[in-house]
Amino acid sequence: MTDRSTFDTNVTTVTRFVMEGGRKARGTGELTQLLNALCTAIKAISTAVRKAGIANLYGIAGSTNVTGDQVKKLDVLSNDMVINMLRSSFSTCVIVSEENKEAVIVEEDRQGKYVVCIDPLDGSSNIDCLVSIGTIFGIYKKVSPGAPCEKDALQSGRNLVAAGYALYGSATMLVLALESSVNCFMLDPAIGEFILVNKDVKIKKKGNIYSLNEGYASYFDPAVTEYLQKKKFPQDGSSPYGSRYVGSMVADVHRTLVYGGIFLYPANSKSPKGKLRLLYECNPMAFIIEKAGGMATTGKEAILDIIPENIHERVPVVLGSSDDVEEYLALVKKHSAK
Repeated sequence: MTDRSTFDTNVTTVTRFVMEGGRKARGTGELTQLLNALCTAIKAISTAVRKAGIANLYGIAGSTNVTGDQVKKLDVLSNDMVINMLRSSFSTCVIVSEENKEAVIVEEDRQGKYVVCIDPLDGSSNIDCLVSIGTIFGIYKKVSPGAPCEKDALQSGRNLVAAGYALYGSATMLVLALESSVNCFMLDPAIGEFILVNKDVKIKKKGNIYSLNEGYASYFDPAVTEYLQKKKFPQDGSSPYGSRYVGSMVADVHRTLVYGGIFLYPANSKSPKGKLRLLYECNPMAFIIEKAGGMATTGKEAILDIIPENIHERVPVVLGSSDDVEEYLALVKKHSAK
């Protein structure tokens, strides 16, 4: 006789979780509509990622995106899927994507009250070597009067209503941060639903892993160089930090969230304004890390305090466990005083 006790008959799906929160907040349900549409797109992208080789979805699509990266076939599919699902959700009015030079303004008869900034396929340069990739998103309310326009997306990260990412790894996980908490949902392919697996996630106050591309070491600022020296050769008798760097922001930040530590993509002499994009990479990740009890900074100010000037603006980013980020900031302050 088979054991049926392992089958949970009262699972918490992401839809149920958001609906329950919306009910308590006496919301309209529009955010639930939006997240449902995003989840559908993420499920479709996850399926495409899994069968990419079979479906001939690997390889260059023959163009570059607005930030100069070569566009892969999966990038094109993911971007089209996300934008089409969001437009048909009747909950969005402006969509900013890494793959589009200008913001997408949703047709008037389909408009809702939310602005979505999204990186449809983060880490796409790693597609062909089967490294984990993901989708990052941030959701704002339209706050200005008048017809929706690109400027509606130029809000501080403090205005985020929700943010999250999907990680297409050994399984597909959705990490969703709302005003109150960060929660992790795993895609169960048997029922096609995201199931709550980790509730109210908190990052460790201090970790033992640092994550950055040390191939740019010759371009690093003195503060970064000294910080790395302290992590590799600690003078207090403690164990050195481990080094982990995947090159997909979603994978590196997720590991930092789970294990603690610090992720850095700081400014350097080659990229004085940083490389990662504020609206659809840094802000969503900073929101998640802060809601989990960590910190996210440029080295000069909190990521979420920045008022963006354009939709594809780049910023330096250092985020992770609060003690680790504070130690980095102390070194930045020391070198700035020289």
